[in-house]
Amino acid sequence: MSRTEQLTRTKGAEGRSPGRWLALCVLVLAVLLVAVDATVLGLATPALSEDLKPSGTQLLWIGDIYSFVIAGLLVSMGSLGDRIGRKKLLLVGATAFGAVSVLNAYATSPEMMIVARALLGVAGATLMPSTLALIRNIFHDPKERSLAIGIWGATASAGAAVGPVVGGALLQHFWWGSVFLINLPVMIVLVIVGIKLLPESKNPVAGPWDLISVGLSLVGIIGVVYAVKQVATHGMGWEVWAAAVIGGGALYTFVRRQFTLPAPLLDMRLFKHRGFSGAVLADLLTVFGLSGLVFFLSQFLQLVQGREPLEAGLAELPAAVGAVVTGLVAGTYARKYGVRVIVTGGLAAIGIALAALTVIHKDTGYPLLGAALLVVGLGAGFSFTVTADVILSSVPKEQAGSASAVSETAYELGAALGIALLGSVVTGVYQGFTAPASVSGPVADAAHESLGGAVEAAKSLDPQTAEQMVGAAQEAFVDGLRLASGVGAAVLLATAVAAWFLLKGQELQDGIEH
Repeated sequence: MSRTEQLTRTKGAEGRSPGRWLALCVLVLAVLLVAVDATVLGLATPALSEDLKPSGTQLLWIGDIYSFVIAGLLVSMGSLGDRIGRKKLLLVGATAFGAVSVLNAYATSPEMMIVARALLGVAGATLMPSTLALIRNIFHDPKERSLAIGIWGATASAGAAVGPVVGGALLQHFWWGSVFLINLPVMIVLVIVGIKLLPESKNPVAGPWDLISVGLSLVGIIGVVYAVKQVATHGMGWEVWAAAVIGGGALYTFVRRQFTLPAPLLDMRLFKHRGFSGAVLADLLTVFGLSGLVFFLSQFLQLVQGREPLEAGLAELPAAVGAVVTGLVAGTYARKYGVRVIVTGGLAAIGIALAALTVIHKDTGYPLLGAALLVVGLGAGFSFTVTADVILSSVPKEQAGSASAVSETAYELGAALGIALLGSVVTGVYQGFTAPASVSGPVADAAHESLGGAVEAAKSLDPQTAEQMVGAAQEAFVDGLRLASGVGAAVLLATAVAAWFLLKGQELQDGIEH
């Protein structure tokens, strides 16, 4: 055997380490828990509120602080993993996630719960970028990496959909803290197995971690996300303007600073790559169009159609099934038909499914809803999997953590913008409904706050008046949901057109990297 053949075989063996699929299973556990934890709290909120008795403002912070902190720290944690080692950061973050989950489960006051959720966000921010960056460094064969990214993305989609189901099942038998304690055994397995199976990887020339950039990134993202969410719930006010100005100024300063640093926290030159920028933009706008729908569809299933929490969670499963199916084959199809064909087709499918929801009404049967959710999942599986692959393939593997963090930040920003802006559409339409003339001012005011508020306020009325008010509120909510679905459909179809041009000529790699 020649020296060249020996070298080729050695490099091929290195590119196909025998434990790589077991290592992927460990990474998938981390993704699953973060995804479940992002959605499971919603169902536990009523029981948590009854026990801890938080004020309205405290309840909002309990719900939002987790996503605020994750969004603000993703870029910093992705860069930290590039510097100190992604395996090290993942295992430390996983240990912290398990420990802080216990603190969440046994919180005894609203203030303690807010702090615990914030700490959980810090730990969660270490997990997602580390998992995707490790995939980039474990799988050197691009075709295998595409499949691995598909499994990673399918798990994230499945986790988000399974969250309400798991939460509903636990809450029927245990107290609200149980939705956090399920993290503990999974994290223990992840850490023990991960120590043995996961390879370490980092950027050997990353330079120091710039704490000023970390602070600017955190203040900037949290400021912008907070401002957007406040606009949706309370409208424009001085605190919203202040948050927007401070956040925007911090992000501007962050970007300017990155260009002056010899070892930037985030290399802004990544965005000069058209495929990278196009994939990030597609992710942000896709999540924007989807998040508002998913958030309000859960309320539609429970508060309009009267389904139990567990039943509502199960009703949303077709989206996860679709995402899993297409996520596993997306890389293969992208190589066969082209990246922009698959991404554009996936985005267009989501847009069409959202357009179909513009005709729903209070008594719409499940076949239409289930079919729309299935198409949404199929389209998302194609789009998100291929764009994640493009993002990772567009950068040197030493910068995989930073690139992964940019991708995850796009998801978080898209979700915040979608819930806030599309939420404003739903809320604006909803608040225009007319309560029965006999309903007093305070009760009517409570009913106009939200559909849940209307259902609760109706309990103090006589049955006939209550039925009239709840019926009017439900019709207004559905009107708002239809309009938001139309806006989401327009955004997705426009994004599909943009992706067609931005991803022109973009191909997934075929050869093994050495």
